[in-house]
Amino acid sequence: KQWYQRRVAITAGGLDETYTGVEAVDGEEYFVEKEGERGAFYCVLDTGLSKTSSGARIFGVLKGAVDGGLDIPHSSKRFPGYNMESGDYDAGAHRARILGAHVGSYMQTLLDEDEDAYKRQFAVYKKEGIMPDMIEEMYTKAHAAIRADPVASAKKEKPDDYKPKSYKRQRMSLQQRKGRVAQQKAAFLALH
Repeated sequence: KQWYQRRVAITAGGLDETYTGVEAVDGEEYFVEKEGERGAFYCVLDTGLSKTSSGARIFGVLKGAVDGGLDIPHSSKRFPGYNMESGDYDAGAHRARILGAHVGSYMQTLLDEDEDAYKRQFAVYKKEGIMPDMIEEMYTKAHAAIRADPVASAKKEKPDDYKPKSYKRQRMSLQQRKGRVAQQKAAFLALH
């Protein structure tokens, strides 16, 4: 989703031709450099209340935004694949994470060990015919589709008779409230 949002932002700003970002997902470090008159969109990662531990999802968002062509100062020290002890960054491990290899291996584990849990957790994948070995292909196709048409599609119009689902209790009329009070009063008097 983050990859899609940043491609839409760059397209809207007219910088999609100048700052194409990473064409194919490889997990390698990528830094946007100024090309021509206009610089890339400069952003600062505000993690807010998100945990900033190594490999956290917020850094996946960061990697997607940078790969899409946004200029965000960063380091690879928090990305999956970075080894704190040796100081080396393994781009292949990060690529596998981006393309969902960990999801595919978890799917395969559940498929082998607990069929019921697999059916519960991956019901939509099963319905769509997606097997554990197809996850990487699914993400690759999604990236290609976004590259082909990064413009947001128009939202579907809601029918005129559309009414959103409400979980609020319906408001009672005055007559209903008086009847309810009378019932509660009768029940109380019957007990005493």
